[in-house]
Amino acid sequence: MIFVTVGTHEQAFNRLIEYLDKLKENKIIDEEIIIQTGYSTYEPKCCKWQKLFPYKEMEQNVTNARIVITHGGPASFIMPLQIGKIPIVVPRQYQFGEHVNNHQVEFVEAVNKRMNNIIPVFDIDDLENTLLSYDKIVGTMNNESQSNNIVFNEMLEKIVEDLFI
Repeated sequence: MIFVTVGTHEQAFNRLIEYLDKLKENKIIDEEIIIQTGYSTYEPKCCKWQKLFPYKEMEQNVTNARIVITHGGPASFIMPLQIGKIPIVVPRQYQFGEHVNNHQVEFVEAVNKRMNNIIPVFDIDDLENTLLSYDKIVGTMNNESQSNNIVFNEMLEKIVEDLFI
C-alpha cells in the first residue's frame, strides 16, 4: 500500500493527488493508494481518500504502507522516519499556488543534502520513476538517522534554525 499525505495547509495540492490518481487509473501503480487530501479540491477517482485522518489512523497508515509520500512539511515526513520508513517528499510549490512561498522546496533541499534520508521529488514528472524504483533508491540511502531519533531531531532543528537566520 502507498500512503500519501498533503498535510493540513489550506491551499490545495491537487497537482500531486491528480498525478497519483492518473498513475492508478493507467495501471502504472497496481497497489492500493490511500490519500489524505486535506484542503485539496480534486477528488480521486481511482484511489481511496479522505480529507483528514485522526492522528492514530495516520500513524497506522504510515506503519502499514510500503511507501509513504508526503508534502514538504516537516511534521509529515518526520513521522515516517520515526517509524523507520524513508518517505518520498514532494514539496508544495509557490508557482502552482500550493503555498505562499517556496520554503518547502528550500527545506526539502536542505534536509536531503544534510541527511540523505528522504527521497525528494521536485518535478512531478519524476514521481512515476521514483515510485517504480523506490526499493532500489532506498538501498542507497542513509539509514543512520532512523535508528537515532535524538541525533536526527537535533540535526533537523539546526537545519530549520539555519533557514530562518
